[in-house]
Amino acid sequence: MKITVLGAGNMGSAFVPQLVRAGHQVRVTARDSAKAAALAAKFPGVQAVPTAGAAADADAIVLATGYADAVAALRSLGDLDDKVVIDITNPLTPDYMGLTIGHETSAAEQIAAAVPGALVVKGFNTVFAQVLNEGPDFGNGRTVPVFVASDSAAAKQTARAVAESLGFDVVDAGGLKNARYLEPLAGLNIHFGYGAGLGTAIAPTWLRKG
Repeated sequence: MKITVLGAGNMGSAFVPQLVRAGHQVRVTARDSAKAAALAAKFPGVQAVPTAGAAADADAIVLATGYADAVAALRSLGDLDDKVVIDITNPLTPDYMGLTIGHETSAAEQIAAAVPGALVVKGFNTVFAQVLNEGPDFGNGRTVPVFVASDSAAAKQTARAVAESLGFDVVDAGGLKNARYLEPLAGLNIHFGYGAGLGTAIAPTWLRKG
């Protein structure tokens, strides 16, 4: 799969090597082109590309910017009609201990409204970069899930394929409006990881008997 990673920060830097190991063709772009180039140079085959046109012929775009920068970053790519955008963002307050929006909307819905031609799917927002780096296997048969929510069946299937290629289980979380639940779930995970001092080697999951 041809995947463009938009953002060269903590999460973008975690996605790139995992996508490469999974056999994807990876391009990375960022507002800071030097940072994107430095990230790409670490991994054979990864291309650092200018933002304009970075979505061309991509099968998926991993939106790995902060939420506040997401819409402008996506628009800088150019034409996004029918492009799958995997939105991993969370609308966090500056101290990371709260959300700036919720209940009646979500970051994912706001992004989808701002780039209406794109096929937005929420995914990976409950997974810390450390878990991406170290892999989804937590031992004893437990594998971290990636929750995906979208109004597009095609976007959801693409996100599923990406997640499964990285070794994650996938849970279908319904339509994009359910990002209203996934983003607070990520906020709770961040509280446990940082606020409660449990560290970032954690991720939420659900257990089912039978």
